Amino acid sequence: MTTVEAPTGAELVDRATKLIPLLQKHALWSDQNRRLHDEVVEALADAGFYRMRTPARYGGFESDARTMVDVSAELARGDGAVGWTTQVSWIPTWMAGMFPDEVQDEVFSTPDVRLCGTLSPTGMATPVDGGYRVNGRWGFISGALHSHWQEIIVMAPTPDGGMQPLMGLVPMSDLAIVDDWHAAGLRGSGSVSTVAEDLFVPEARMIPLGAILQGQSASVANADSPMFRAPLLGVATASSVGTPLGLARAARDEFMLRLPNRKITYTAYDAQRDAAITHLQVAEAALKTDAAEFHGHRTAGLLDAKGASGEGWTLEERVRARADVGAVCQLAKEAVDLLAGASGGSSIYETAPIQRVARNIQAINLHALMYPQTAYELYGRVLSGLEPNSLYI
Repeated sequence: MTTVEAPTGAELVDRATKLIPLLQKHALWSDQNRRLHDEVVEALADAGFYRMRTPARYGGFESDARTMVDVSAELARGDGAVGWTTQVSWIPTWMAGMFPDEVQDEVFSTPDVRLCGTLSPTGMATPVDGGYRVNGRWGFISGALHSHWQEIIVMAPTPDGGMQPLMGLVPMSDLAIVDDWHAAGLRGSGSVSTVAEDLFVPEARMIPLGAILQGQSASVANADSPMFRAPLLGVATASSVGTPLGLARAARDEFMLRLPNRKITYTAYDAQRDAAITHLQVAEAALKTDAAEFHGHRTAGLLDAKGASGEGWTLEERVRARADVGAVCQLAKEAVDLLAGASGGSSIYETAPIQRVARNIQAINLHALMYPQTAYELYGRVLSGLEPNSLYI
């Protein structure tokens, strides 16, 4: 086991900013080929981004949540698919740190190990001697094409005749890849489906999902780490807000880059930036982006504070974290829609990055855990004194 001196949050954000030109260079290729370019994956590893949620004893940085938000936001300014796949990988990497220590020794033996995963229980596990026999298919597995391990969710029988969800870790070499990622947005994320057929998974690599949702770890070595003192959804929410925030910023970058040379066709405005409507659109988009940043940093700050203090999460804090993600997604999409809508007919060409930004933010807003209205309903339900109607809090 190896420990390294972790870079500061500011250093990691700076590394992400410096990668933006490379990400922009390959963004169209990744979009057309439905996966990240190999040079991009290597650059992410060289920058240490796959180590941000790896335990320190394996050379990881155990980065705080605020850094996660700011790094993924900068990556998304270069390419939303890169920001998305990177931030998604941090969640199963953290999950792996909740497994027994001997399982972690196996997973983190690969330098800069890359993990992908899901929260959908679309597999079945049958108990057998020493473990489970697993069959299933999991969709939307972002980053699967360049990952080493996948975190899976399966349903398994309990001694009382019921069923419970289990979370497992499986080498990608044990899974079949289904090349079905033909999507409108986040095309570069390579979010293909994976399949297990009569796959044996050792018992140590399967733990109850309910325990992880409550932040109950099977690891002894990570017990005192602030990073692992959290419920799963608290980690997932703080890991997920950077990319939509970054896409809102990317829309502004692209809009302002095109603005000096654009006029408003069929009007008297020879320069779009002279029009009052442009000033209103730019200001409103900027304020929505600022508001999205507030909600993103608030949920990250909660995760960091709770980890440092060791305090438990209240029910209201849990559902508010879900609502914060919804707010970031909604506000970011509104900002992008304003600027994309004001970018004119020439912006529909696939060589115009702002159309890709618009498609990516639309895709994110459709994600089940990020869809704003579902999150708002859950938050309002609890604020109204009712019990939550979701296990994912």
